[in-house]
Amino acid sequence: MSTICKKEIRAYLTSMSGYVFIAFMLLVTGIYFTAYHMNMAYPIFGYTLSAVNFIFLIVTPILTMRALAEEQRQKTDQLLLTSPLSVTDIVVGKFFGMVAIFAIPVLIICLYPLIMRAYGEVSMPMSYTAILGFFLLGCSNIAIGLFLSSLTESPVIAAVITFGALFICYMMNSLTSILSQTAATSFMIIAVLILGVAVVIYSVVKNTFLAVIIGIVGEGVLAAIYFLKSTLLEGAIQKILSVFDLSSHFDDFTNGILDVSNVVYYLTVIGLFLFFTVQSIQKRRWS
Repeated sequence: MSTICKKEIRAYLTSMSGYVFIAFMLLVTGIYFTAYHMNMAYPIFGYTLSAVNFIFLIVTPILTMRALAEEQRQKTDQLLLTSPLSVTDIVVGKFFGMVAIFAIPVLIICLYPLIMRAYGEVSMPMSYTAILGFFLLGCSNIAIGLFLSSLTESPVIAAVITFGALFICYMMNSLTSILSQTAATSFMIIAVLILGVAVVIYSVVKNTFLAVIIGIVGEGVLAAIYFLKSTLLEGAIQKILSVFDLSSHFDDFTNGILDVSNVVYYLTVIGLFLFFTVQSIQKRRWS
């Protein structure tokens, strides 16, 4: 695993993608830092990080698009899959390699509260709690991008679908706010989501019977709930979609609140998408 991690770090630092990622993150963060804290003397550093979290929509595809897609395109993935390393070691090694690159601008950002402190009173625990949340949010985005990179041989397509998926997550709070909380609305949207899950399962495992059974059972249970006790579905779609709202869990961090549930949420997202990546590679390996 450490070999893969070092290989990834070396690959990013010997190409433009790693430097573009680091430079763009520091450029955008520096602009907001100067505007909010140097010019306006705003004392809460989390305000800057909250304002720039949109940056992951741009930098995550840059960092992750070649992680596995390029390996497939150049057929070098066959060398990895026939090596003594397990698929899990390969995936985790690549993930930590990208996290190491991401940690470079984060470490530089850690200096910003110290600069602010030289000019006034700043809550250091609040500032570094916000930075911790920013780091966990970035790692979650990287895990999602790594999974999506495993689904295609084209780095460009991987970048596009990564941007699209992260954009939907970023806009999730706005999307849920415009949806009606009625049981009928939840029923229709959840029915579509169940069909989508069945399609995804079929695309991953190529098992028509399993996908059909999951679709039929899911739709049947949903229909039974709707006709027998529709009140359970009122506002249900908002609760379901909120699970995909990565940014909302970052809000507590920006306010200096270290909530264990938010940490667990981000670690769960990372773990799940690394698991999905392993399964995606395993499927391709034995197909």
